[in-house]
Amino acid sequence: MSHLLFDRPLLRRRLARAARLGPADFLLDRVAEDMADRVMAVRRTFARAVDLGTPTDAVARALAGAANVEQVFRAAPLELGLHSACPAVVADEEALPFADGALDLVVSGLSLQHVNDLPGTFAQVRRALKPDGLFLAALIGGASLTELREAFAAAETEVTGGLSPRVAPFADVRDLGGLLQRAGLALPVSDTDRFTVRYSSPFALLADLRRMGATNALLERRKVPLPRAVLLRAAELYLERFSDPDGRVRATFEIVWLSAWVPHESQQKPARPGSARMRLADALGTVELKSGAMPGDPT
Repeated sequence: MSHLLFDRPLLRRRLARAARLGPADFLLDRVAEDMADRVMAVRRTFARAVDLGTPTDAVARALAGAANVEQVFRAAPLELGLHSACPAVVADEEALPFADGALDLVVSGLSLQHVNDLPGTFAQVRRALKPDGLFLAALIGGASLTELREAFAAAETEVTGGLSPRVAPFADVRDLGGLLQRAGLALPVSDTDRFTVRYSSPFALLADLRRMGATNALLERRKVPLPRAVLLRAAELYLERFSDPDGRVRATFEIVWLSAWVPHESQQKPARPGSARMRLADALGTVELKSGAMPGDPT
């Protein structure tokens, strides 16, 4: 059994609480707009699309307005799916209920970074997609909240003499392409969108994270409340190290974008070794030298 990192039932409760509070949805709105643009840039029609695990219906609504997407479903925990304007099915990202080859497009917005078995989820997505089906996902990347992690680590070490996990480790873009290939997906592409958000104080950032359902859901978190002295010292260090002249503080967010296709015979394939029809020297307009020869030597 793979090592479990996240407390998934707790995560669902946190997301439900965020929905009741009124979610801080600026990240999801940014992802939804970009997701729709990326899908519409693909010159084909997707008859059946599923939005997998996105905490709100922002992505599903954006896809419903895309000219090349005919039908959109949300797949989310029950308490989230009930608030969707699109048709919804109850599903967990780690146990998809779709038949093999049932879908043309699977998208996901800011959800899969909290999956315990990401390779397994990618493999399930690959099975649910038809040949030449597209998978497109946005995850929180590893450069996110570096300021918060640094402030908490320094404060807890200083106040308690120890260190516990406070902010979840996020996905590294260098690893994700390999995971897509391991799952049997082809033509993987990844890119990142990194930006800075400014807050009036570290406490305003923490309030936003609470309204994102993004507070600590690690299984190995300390089960006792955060000592007030640690919280206050972390806020002081945050202000000292990451504030601007106007007193506002910076928070880095990184969104990692992934896309891949289910293999199909129509897709472009790499050329076979030795199949080139033109010598490299001819293409470059230069003279080809034998191995070990120096310029000016007789050929």
